[in-house]
Amino acid sequence: MTVTAQMVKELRDSTGAGMMDAKKALVETEGNMEAAVDWLRTKGLAKAAKKADRVAAEGLVGIAVAGGRGVAVEINSETDFVGKNADFQAMVHNITKTAFRAHNLEELKNADLAGQPVHIVISEAVATIGENMNLRRMASIEGDHVAAYVHNSVADGLGRIGVLVAIKGSEHTFAKQVAMHVAATNPLALSEADLDPVVVERELAVQTSKALEENAASAKPKPDAVIQNNIIPGRMKKFLAENTLMGQMFVMNPEITVAEAAKQAGVEILGFVRMGVGEGIEKEKEDFAAEVAKMVSA
Repeated sequence: MTVTAQMVKELRDSTGAGMMDAKKALVETEGNMEAAVDWLRTKGLAKAAKKADRVAAEGLVGIAVAGGRGVAVEINSETDFVGKNADFQAMVHNITKTAFRAHNLEELKNADLAGQPVHIVISEAVATIGENMNLRRMASIEGDHVAAYVHNSVADGLGRIGVLVAIKGSEHTFAKQVAMHVAATNPLALSEADLDPVVVERELAVQTSKALEENAASAKPKPDAVIQNNIIPGRMKKFLAENTLMGQMFVMNPEITVAEAAKQAGVEILGFVRMGVGEGIEKEKEDFAAEVAKMVSA
């Protein structure tokens, strides 16, 4: 597979690695971007790259809370200008409210909104505003209390990042603080038990390879038992602490974990939803020369 300059740039942007290192990683992995990230991390040349670092989609996230239930929806658009459009904002707001009557995305698409299915409402908005749109995601959560937080808010309940946190208990202020924490830290899961096993296995493979390579290159190599029983488990413990909500240090009090903070507040965190505009979507990119050439030939 040919490694292009755009591929090298994308890998550099997402990992912070040098140009030659990024190119070598892509060559070694035959252009597989995720494998190239792991290759760089194994060599100690990059940190873990989150998919959100490569996001280019636009639109809005809408969140709403009522009666111990919270809902979140994401509606994408082609440009950020649409997110500032009052009609688009009103549509996202109304669809978010409609989500209380749905249990999943398909139900929401077919739910009634002012006499029409939601998907028809969106189609008509596409014709009116003149830009493609997509109802991409819906999520909901329940608890004794659900706190909501919107980051980069453009209107009530609308913004670039929406967070819902469900708790068992009545400490509303603490729940809101946890929602703000989730917006800032973007944990992968509530606890270790909730983490995707594939993610854990991939991280274990990276940390194992990295530890073995570092040890082999060391002037005073450690016994294999130390690597397997101490170094690797220690690094995995750090990974789990940094990527699970309950294991993270609480941003409101960095001396304790979120789990400890919840215990002190007398509540149980049941779950969370964090939805950011365009997460996991990669917009097709062109280099500047190709873009100019296209404009000239148009």
